[in-house]
Amino acid sequence: MVKVSGEMKNNIEKRFFKTILVVLVTAIVTSFVLVNVGFLGFVPPAEYKRYAKYKALEQSIKREFYKKPDEKKLEDATYKGLFSGLDDVYSAYYTADEMKQLLEVATGKYVGIGFVVGADKATGAIRVESVMNNSPAKESGVKKGDLVVAVNGKKYSYMEMDIAVKNIRGPENTSVKITFLRDGKKIDKTITRKEIKIVSIESKMLEDKIGYINIKSFEEETAEDFRKALASLEAQGMKALIIDVRDDGGGLLTVVEDICDRILGKAVIVYTKDRQGKKEYLKSSDKEKIDKPIVVLTNRSSASASEILTGAVLDNKAGISIGETTYGKGLVQGMLKLKDGSGYKLTTAQYFTPNGNYIDKKGIKPTIEVKDKDQQLPKAIEYLKGKINK
Repeated sequence: MVKVSGEMKNNIEKRFFKTILVVLVTAIVTSFVLVNVGFLGFVPPAEYKRYAKYKALEQSIKREFYKKPDEKKLEDATYKGLFSGLDDVYSAYYTADEMKQLLEVATGKYVGIGFVVGADKATGAIRVESVMNNSPAKESGVKKGDLVVAVNGKKYSYMEMDIAVKNIRGPENTSVKITFLRDGKKIDKTITRKEIKIVSIESKMLEDKIGYINIKSFEEETAEDFRKALASLEAQGMKALIIDVRDDGGGLLTVVEDICDRILGKAVIVYTKDRQGKKEYLKSSDKEKIDKPIVVLTNRSSASASEILTGAVLDNKAGISIGETTYGKGLVQGMLKLKDGSGYKLTTAQYFTPNGNYIDKKGIKPTIEVKDKDQQLPKAIEYLKGKINK
């Protein structure tokens, strides 16, 4: 999620989130606004002293380092260091190449090996949250819960997740060596990259005319695919709906808005609050609301956009949730693309569910808790049968 500023705030009631994205490749993947800007400004003489130490160190490196340093790498490291000083896993600087790859993911297509990662804060490692079907990762035996220890021999912590992911991806038909930790044992796998097409929607009709839509991620085509799936289920006489966002780390917030337009009617979806306490609201329309019982399936890997959708359904009393408490990401990031192709992501505000619940590091507790994954869907079916047959 992202707080928008300036002229982009026109018509905030409906459209201020329209370019918000969520980075799929991480389960802590984050919604953001993309703006093209350049550099403009100057350093007042009174503030120059703040940079004197940096310039002195830079000159020392250039003069005394045993080999000629790569000045571009020094420059990039300076920017990265500035953001790392925030101690915020969601804020980071990206080189032009990293920015390009970051934005590719939001289109639903990218070259990589096909797994979603998140932060394992207990160990400080990067954890595999899910593995895509028919992907190189799946074929190589990568499993959910594996910890990524190193990529091509370089170790990474969850604070460096975006860079690790960048190095996992690469040109098609090239290989990447990843060291995983599973049950305390290291496992090395060399995996060949290929183009990954993210299948974000799966749907089917269950017993008693209960429709089921699994949203795997909120990508560019997901809104249209959701509408097609829902229309197909309605044509078959759907009496109730299950929306499954388990293991869904996020996606385009425009998709959340579109889905809410379809299932909520006129309602507040989410609102943000910045450091000055200013609030901005995202609302759905009332043109296409479906009048059917709804259950949202969640687990601890349901994050960001998934949580926004879940919170909107619950707080607007459009349905209930079943499963586990969600991941818990309630911080807003703004992402800006600079004219040289580089960019950055910066946490700018907090977001709240329509009822004012702040979920960061707490998540959204399910209406009905079911910890056993195999029993979550059956419980949803049981609940909806009771609603249908009343």
